[in-house]
Amino acid sequence: MPKQVDYESRRRRIAEAVCLLVDEHGPEAVTMRDVATRAEVSLGAVQRCFRTKEEMLLFAVDHVGERITERARARLAGSPAQSAASALGHAATEVALLRREHRAEARVWLAFVARAAVSEPLAAKLRTSYAALQDLLSRLIAEAGGDAALTPDPQREARSLLALTDGLTSHVLIGHLTTEEAEETLHTHLARLWERLHTGPPGNAD
Repeated sequence: MPKQVDYESRRRRIAEAVCLLVDEHGPEAVTMRDVATRAEVSLGAVQRCFRTKEEMLLFAVDHVGERITERARARLAGSPAQSAASALGHAATEVALLRREHRAEARVWLAFVARAAVSEPLAAKLRTSYAALQDLLSRLIAEAGGDAALTPDPQREARSLLALTDGLTSHVLIGHLTTEEAEETLHTHLARLWERLHTGPPGNAD
């Protein structure tokens, strides 16, 4: 059992090294040897964890997706008394990766998205990550709606919200929008959603 724990810890350490290199050079330039150097492990250790570079990249994108989802869930768990409206605002802000401290993570995520256009295995992993995020947003929308008769289709609303957060990530990253403009756009979308939910305006997602 201890060996298994060490093995998983090493895989995550390697995934972090992959993300650092993807941020610097893009996925295409990542090599297993460079990852070993950055992770401060032997090349053999990397090869024992991952048979190929593609397998290593797939694990890394899973790692990033899980980190984003868990951070959103932790934000919710940290304020159990908050309203469902505020909870959704906080979760959407986390998913959009708008904060400056998440800028590197946003670059890595979009680099994986770009590569997924020509890699079906990577696209499949990203679909799984997006599905988990959509389910989280859908659940929060359903809770915010309260009365089922007044609640629009939560999955449809979650799809729209997830697409918006993804677009805002890109627009902030390339400098088309400032962080403040992106946050205002997100809050405007949420305010209109609350009108449809008949729950009133949301709390500030700071």
